[in-house]
Amino acid sequence: MKSVSRLFDFLLTVLWTSPGVGGRIQRAWRIFRKAGWRGIQWELGRRITGYNDYTRWVRDYDTLTPEIRSRLAQRVASMSNLPLISIVMPSYNPNPVWLREAIESVREQIYPNWELCIADDASPSAEVRAILKAYSESDPRIKVVFRAQNGHISAASNSALTLVSGSWVALMDHDDLLPAHALFWVADCIASHPDVRLIYSDEDKVDEAGNRSGPYFKCDWNADLFRSQNMFSHLGVLSTDLVREVGGFRLGLEGSQDWDLVIRCMERIEPTQVRHIPKVLYHWRVHAESTAKSMDAKPYAVVAGERALNEHFERTQTRAKAEHIGFGYRVHYALPDTVPLVSLVIPTRNSKASLRRCVNSITAKTAYARYEVLVVDNASDDAETLAYLETAIHTPNVRVLRQAQVHDEATLRNLGVEAAQGEVVALVDDSIEVIAPEWLSEMVSLALQPGVGAVGARLLQRNGMLKHAGIILGLGPDGVAGCSHRSMPGARQGYGGRAALIQSLSAVSLACLVIRRESYLQIGGLDANHLKEVFADVDFCLRLGEVGLRTLWTPYAELLDHKSSHVRKAAEPVSGQLLQDVNYMKQRWGDLLQNDPAYSPNLMLAREDFSYAWPPRLPPV
Repeated sequence: MKSVSRLFDFLLTVLWTSPGVGGRIQRAWRIFRKAGWRGIQWELGRRITGYNDYTRWVRDYDTLTPEIRSRLAQRVASMSNLPLISIVMPSYNPNPVWLREAIESVREQIYPNWELCIADDASPSAEVRAILKAYSESDPRIKVVFRAQNGHISAASNSALTLVSGSWVALMDHDDLLPAHALFWVADCIASHPDVRLIYSDEDKVDEAGNRSGPYFKCDWNADLFRSQNMFSHLGVLSTDLVREVGGFRLGLEGSQDWDLVIRCMERIEPTQVRHIPKVLYHWRVHAESTAKSMDAKPYAVVAGERALNEHFERTQTRAKAEHIGFGYRVHYALPDTVPLVSLVIPTRNSKASLRRCVNSITAKTAYARYEVLVVDNASDDAETLAYLETAIHTPNVRVLRQAQVHDEATLRNLGVEAAQGEVVALVDDSIEVIAPEWLSEMVSLALQPGVGAVGARLLQRNGMLKHAGIILGLGPDGVAGCSHRSMPGARQGYGGRAALIQSLSAVSLACLVIRRESYLQIGGLDANHLKEVFADVDFCLRLGEVGLRTLWTPYAELLDHKSSHVRKAAEPVSGQLLQDVNYMKQRWGDLLQNDPAYSPNLMLAREDFSYAWPPRLPPV
């Protein structure tokens, strides 16, 4: 009876805080079935505060008032260059009402220098053909080609490309909507970044009644996340020359043709030539036949997505294979034929039970064959711990490095890496317990990829809640960094799938971190001079970025972390050392801490659950 009451209370809360009653009840039931009461508690934490009331957020921060329209129009008038943006729209038998709305949303653009290039793929509907003919005759900016035979979306898109005369191509579906300021912000991005070749924006969904929901506030360009999901998607804008250079859309990739196109374009440019506009510039129509509602609507898109990725790996000579996992794609990176020795550096002090559990789980469950365990003892003086260390010395693949005097953990880890024999090192806390045999194989396979520095793991608390899904800069009471999706039920995928997909992040936790030994030593290891208590891992990963090495996080290396997790509240007293560490990080890294490229200015810094920011951290219009 108590459980029924709790479920009823939750449903009432959902009804109170959210529109779309039926859908919200279904969502609550799915959450309960997948993650139980802890999942409901997490969802309540995001909803009951009102932080994720998107209708109100749109009203307050994403509504074009007459004043904003006027300011944008003035900015257009002051532009020295107005590049022609060609919107490519393949069309096949759309709902006539939605088709008109899509075209009208283009005609209502504040930015005037556009053309709409529509290729109708032999629609059987006479009404659709009549609509397109009427628009093309009444507005010279609208060009239409009527295909004689149906060739599917890739062929139709290529037909639309033949109409393009602009220097930029924007991709739009025949039933979606552009907000009136969409092309202005694209033109503004082009003017601000002369070397840009690919541009993408945030997006949301719009239902048949015109209600907006489900915003995806994206991070800046993240090639590793892009290989896990099509984060580019909408609104996607590409250099026309680049599109033609790669040959346009490929037949046979229908359903993932846009993704495949961007993948091939990405291979020919520098990462700095891809730009993200952190504004919702595309409304994706949700209906029964749309992938905005479910990939089940177009099962062929799944196969096409795998093919697009796998052929990308072939072209780039990357030993990897993509696999669709329902909400995205998993990339399996191959290990070299001769795998490197990995040194697992485990610092410890007077922690016999924890250390034994850690070492035993490693030796019993790790599938990776070539490793050594290097226990770095921090001057333990507990009799039971000392006895265990004497025993551990005689365990195969286990070494013990005894320190006579107590060191801080950064120094201890640095000493361990210096003594390591492996080409690759794994920093592992003694509170870690291995639960999945492939954890080390996964992390090493990523650490060996070109341009990769540190690799972090997915760490769970003993109660099944997520402890670590990577580190986001600026989160938390100190304004330095916090953990992505902390305390979310482990069974959930997180915001936009971000807690369950391989991606680049600004930092990962030292509790379990894998890196090439030479890369560790290249930047001088952990900073034991300035950071004694916290944020050594954040600083370490940011310094890797300074030398051109990116930090990855993978959900496919999943471990338990038995260390108690206390999140400091803003009102709690701060120790002198913690304050020194915080001040050093703010002085050393400055504005970067408030502008993490792996996060979004439309998401909140005060919470770790990807709640919407009130207001967004964006410059005024």
